[in-house]
Amino acid sequence: MAENASKKKSIFSRIFGWFREVRVEMTKRIIWPTFSQVLNNTIVVIVCVLVVGVLIWLFDWLFFTAIQALISWLGGLLG
Repeated sequence: MAENASKKKSIFSRIFGWFREVRVEMTKRIIWPTFSQVLNNTIVVIVCVLVVGVLIWLFDWLFFTAIQALISWLGGLLG
């Protein structure tokens, strides 16, 4: 057990090693997208957000209108 404790690296050497590995990972192993890929992905995300927003608005309006019609119909029956 004493041998494992003496072989254990200090906290600072482990932290610096981690940063060194992060730097290598960020510069050599990651394939960064080109500007045109980023632009295309951004456009796709914006279009999807707009389509989903319009669909949510449409379903909200339809349900609101249906509930209002049901309430007025029940009010006419009961009142």
